[in-house]
Amino acid sequence: MILSSDFKGRDFISLHDYTKEELTYFLDVADYLKAEQKAGRETPVLAKKTLGMIFQKSSTRTRVSFEVGMYQLGGYPLFLSSNDLQIGRGEPVEDTARVLARFLDGMMIRTFSHDEVLKLAQYADIPVINGLTDLQHPCQVLADLQTIREYKGRLEGLKMAFIGDGNNMAHSLMHGGAKMGMHVVIASPEGYKPDEEMVKEAMEDAKENGGKVEVISDPLEAVQDADVLYTDVWASMGQEEEAAERVRSFAGYQINGKSLQLAKKDAIILHCLPAHRGEEITHEVMEGPQSAIFDEAENRLHAQKAILALLMA
Repeated sequence: MILSSDFKGRDFISLHDYTKEELTYFLDVADYLKAEQKAGRETPVLAKKTLGMIFQKSSTRTRVSFEVGMYQLGGYPLFLSSNDLQIGRGEPVEDTARVLARFLDGMMIRTFSHDEVLKLAQYADIPVINGLTDLQHPCQVLADLQTIREYKGRLEGLKMAFIGDGNNMAHSLMHGGAKMGMHVVIASPEGYKPDEEMVKEAMEDAKENGGKVEVISDPLEAVQDADVLYTDVWASMGQEEEAAERVRSFAGYQINGKSLQLAKKDAIILHCLPAHRGEEITHEVMEGPQSAIFDEAENRLHAQKAILALLMA
């Protein structure tokens, strides 16, 4: 496969920034790289390239998948925690961006503030990848779309129901699903709805690509005839003090046996992990035959390799 040069040097901050055709190409490259890896063939398209990975939030899947992915593409990943960087001791983001851009071929950042990623991309003249912010999680959703397409053979016209907090996952799922012509329903309790600007962007994406976005309160209505059921933890990293209150607010916002009865018979279950079994999802559903959760987790590696290859090769 000859990689398109149209993506080289671009940032990967939000799925809203890419067209349906471009996201489809990312997925095609992800599938190709996955097939090559499964066949034991090497794809060193990033030989001698370096990726700086800035972590201001702890991580399992993001760190390991980016680190392994960069290695498999022939490049070198550098783990940079906020404890290691001067950015954690008050150096302005714009200074850090301009210095690291002189050393590296690309940067990935996992942090709290979305504005920090935007500023990093503004001042760095190398690709910046959003590994997660409190507003969006586009790398996860690219892997989600890859997983859905593997199981269902298509994306357009499918219904995806997200049950839970209107958080970064809900935002990126709305963007990604809308771009690909899916029907995305977010079911969240009052006070925990998705950001209005994110909903507006997603509805624009849906209008342009034949999709549909809805934000409702009833989780049982959301899962009715759904092809994909998705959930996330009720209290994300940094929200530990709200955990008890959130348990009360999200009572009933769980994917369980009743959810599966209302969804399509061949619906698949997704979760970005880590999961709190017994809260947002039952153990039986997570370990059941309709769960695609661990295939989804694996696809973080393949989807992110596609991002790295296209932006940095």
